[in-house]
Amino acid sequence: MIGRLQGRIVFKQPPHLMVDVNGVGYELDVPMSTFFSLPALGETVILFTHLAVREDAHVLYGFGRESERALFRALLKVSGVGAKVALAILSGMSAHEFARCVQANDTAALVRLPGIGKKTAERLIVEMRDRLDKLEAVAPPAAAPAGASPPDTPDPAAEAVDALVALGYKPPEASRMVRRVESEGASSEEIIRAALKTVGMR
Repeated sequence: MIGRLQGRIVFKQPPHLMVDVNGVGYELDVPMSTFFSLPALGETVILFTHLAVREDAHVLYGFGRESERALFRALLKVSGVGAKVALAILSGMSAHEFARCVQANDTAALVRLPGIGKKTAERLIVEMRDRLDKLEAVAPPAAAPAGASPPDTPDPAAEAVDALVALGYKPPEASRMVRRVESEGASSEEIIRAALKTVGMR
């Protein structure tokens, strides 16, 4: 089991990442909460990881904080929630906002996230209520560290759409989300962050 990686970032395109560890490139999928706080290409990063083994692939997920990984693993134990949905939850709202949804029985906020219907939202609230008390991840989110920089892309809007599709949004919906928030000069990360806010907590 791969539990932690420390290496140099050689590629990042949300939500995908490649980290070079002593000459070996590890491909990871990361939630936007982690992606937004990554350092620049070529700099060193430390990530806590979770390896998901499927019949057709082994997928490595990375998290900037151990508490994020703990919440991700707790979400995987909920019936009907797979790794893709858990990643979308961590990308669409902070752990603190998710805890608030659970405590307030706010299914409306949860169903705005990709892959979550009303029944899944209700299961999340019921099954996660007791588990959240044991997780440090429900604390209010810390500010992103200084020095984080957006990836160098020729078309930030197109990359933002691709990232939202990778997180589970349908292409037309992802395009609409980006069109509503894109502005001249905005990086792909800024567009993604703004787009996710339109479906996250108000």
